[in-house]
Amino acid sequence: MTYDEIVSQAAEFLGELRSRTLRIVTAESCTGGLIAAALTETAGSSDVFERGFVTYSNEAKTELLGVPAALVAREGAVSEAVARAMAEGALAHSRADLSVAVTGVAGPGGGTAAKPVGLVHIAAARSGGATVHRECRFGDIGRRPVRLATAEAALALVRRLAG
Repeated sequence: MTYDEIVSQAAEFLGELRSRTLRIVTAESCTGGLIAAALTETAGSSDVFERGFVTYSNEAKTELLGVPAALVAREGAVSEAVARAMAEGALAHSRADLSVAVTGVAGPGGGTAAKPVGLVHIAAARSGGATVHRECRFGDIGRRPVRLATAEAALALVRRLAG
């Protein structure tokens, strides 16, 4: 999927959120703001896009989103638990109704046997509702393709949660 196709999906999703007067916040690690960029590519997105957090470092996850440092130390930044904590923390530190969070190994380095390049954890949360998670294993397909695939999967997950 190309960035332009992701922007098109994001624009459709913004329209759905706007019709329900819902607002969204992003919390991004491995995508470095790519999801927020896609959501704000559309004029008038400010009534739906509440804010975005780029929490690339472990310290940023803790300081900006309230992810417990002990959780990061125990589970690792690339984990379901941290993705869920990021999504819930983004909601808690914003005025949004929905959040989406991503953390993963985009590559080309940084992978291990347990957490290979292309492993991404995505979580989406709804205020007063559920937090959902999806693990993606894109493989070592290249940094940009991993980031684009992550943005696409993240938008799909939060879109399903929004109903």
